[in-house]
Amino acid sequence: MERKQSCSIQTIMEMFIDSVDPKAPMPAATRHLLDAVEALYDAAPNPSLWPIALGKVAACFDDVGAILEWRKDDGTFGAIVSESLAVAAREFEQRWADHNFKGERAIRAGLYFNGEPIADRHIGPIDDAYLNHPFHKDFLLKHGLGWFGGVSVSPDPRIGVVLSIQRNFAKPQFSDAELDVVGSLGRHIEKSLRLSMRLLEAELTNLGLGEALARVGIGVFALDWSARLLFANPVGTTLLGEVFDLVNNQLLIRIAAGRVRFETAISQTLRGDTSSLPVEPRPILVEQTSTGRRFVIYVLPITASAISANHFLTHTRAIVLAIEQKLAEPADPAVLRDILGLTLGEARIASLVGSGLAPRTAAEHLGIAEETARNVLKRVFQKLDISRQSELAALLGRIMIL
Repeated sequence: MERKQSCSIQTIMEMFIDSVDPKAPMPAATRHLLDAVEALYDAAPNPSLWPIALGKVAACFDDVGAILEWRKDDGTFGAIVSESLAVAAREFEQRWADHNFKGERAIRAGLYFNGEPIADRHIGPIDDAYLNHPFHKDFLLKHGLGWFGGVSVSPDPRIGVVLSIQRNFAKPQFSDAELDVVGSLGRHIEKSLRLSMRLLEAELTNLGLGEALARVGIGVFALDWSARLLFANPVGTTLLGEVFDLVNNQLLIRIAAGRVRFETAISQTLRGDTSSLPVEPRPILVEQTSTGRRFVIYVLPITASAISANHFLTHTRAIVLAIEQKLAEPADPAVLRDILGLTLGEARIASLVGSGLAPRTAAEHLGIAEETARNVLKRVFQKLDISRQSELAALLGRIMIL
């Protein structure tokens, strides 16, 4: 799928900042973007806030609502919707789940897999068959819907997650510029979901947040407004003295290669510089040279309004995630994307094939055709200047700190 490049969310923000008197009120579009990004990170430790966050994502486009749908590799699936779509979501589950021709078209074409933002025009011709389909006429239009703009936002190679923003049919389709913003917001959702998806799993057993954080298999640290450590879960505690140091109760990275980026990320997050929020997040990669363990580190801003007064993380203003990249497991596709300059779809194929899976098996894992997987793998080989699966495996095994 080819899509004309246009302004990114960062460029849009820079245009707003350059053209607006700093003493003047913030433009509504800018405020909506900032509100959405803040809400996405607030939902990370509190998944009950996702419907609100999705509502703010939809507000960036003055649209009806937004949906997060996920499907695991075991075939189970689920969805979270903005509050405005609650009624439509119930009817969808009762009557229309097996008749969603738009989703079926996108899946068959592999568009949800590749990580590029898509709209109606990318999944097929907007012809009479499209407009007169019962799903469109009797369900979407009934609820004031019609068009969509979506992007894959999966933070886990075993789970496919898609953001879909729903638009009234009376408005135009999503433009390329709008889809660029959808894609950028998707990167923030991806980052937030790295914690939130694990807590959603834990919530299935009705655990409180403290116990849930104690059970998640990644390091989690909560920092206050002055970067002092308020909380570390058991996995995080084991990383103190190996990946992190505590100096005057402040969290620092031990490894020099990632130290400056980590300190910069913490500083930007805690100083309340909201203009930097929409910038697309990038992971901080560190390797403990004595043990060979590799970690991806993310810093999530958390606002005071996200946590209730009786919450044990009441004073938290930033959450640090430390996720180990184990050599025996497929590499994190989002990390490969950022390191190697691949698309998310290419990185997913590279991760699975580089871990030893045959292209056919990788395609089955991703729910795409084998031919699609092989074509994507050819592009990966061309971009990385390699020609064999063994070379890809060796390259992924050599990835160090950049």
